[in-house]
Amino acid sequence: MLQVYLDLLSQPCRALHILLRCTGIPHCVRTVALRKGEHRTDEFSRLNPENKVPVVVDGDFVLTESDAILKYLVTKYNAPEHWYPRQPERRARVDEYTAWHHGNTRPHAARLFILEVLLPPPVDEERLNRALAQLDVTLDLLEVKFLRRQPFLCGDDVSVADLLAVCELMQPLAGDRDVLQDRPQLQRWRSRVQAATGDAFDQAHAVLYALRDRRRARL
Repeated sequence: MLQVYLDLLSQPCRALHILLRCTGIPHCVRTVALRKGEHRTDEFSRLNPENKVPVVVDGDFVLTESDAILKYLVTKYNAPEHWYPRQPERRARVDEYTAWHHGNTRPHAARLFILEVLLPPPVDEERLNRALAQLDVTLDLLEVKFLRRQPFLCGDDVSVADLLAVCELMQPLAGDRDVLQDRPQLQRWRSRVQAATGDAFDQAHAVLYALRDRRRARL
């Protein structure tokens, strides 16, 4: 059976978790607790020398990098093609976003999480304001370059691009920051992704909700 190594505190791991739940691909989860350093064990290093999650092991085949993993699983296990379309132009739209994602949505949303959750207080306001400005540019581009007037980032149905994007943009919620609060177009998109993925969405993000609630309780 497919072995999936993940920690739901990780944005790409949540995207993978949602895809697996929505498609029903048989798998076994191997939790790698990042906060306990389990990604740095010799056993895990043999799977991924970069010590990053997620990792999948499919028989003798080991695959790292979330983008590649999501696309491999959809293709290998004949999941509904809207996740990663077969038609060349539609597939290219997903590839276009995922190529852009790793230099834009991912680092810019993650930086807020690092500053407001991972680093000890007080928050460096100068770095925070710079990070917020960078994320604003990314959110503008998400609206005008990808989402435009269509319901999902790459067309009329949810795809792996939406999963990667939404999981990144949910990450600052752990610091009680909703980065889409003033973005009604992107809020509607997030709601559509949530509706399309059902219970899997909230199950994947439960760890973030818990961190947010814990933060609120301390204030």
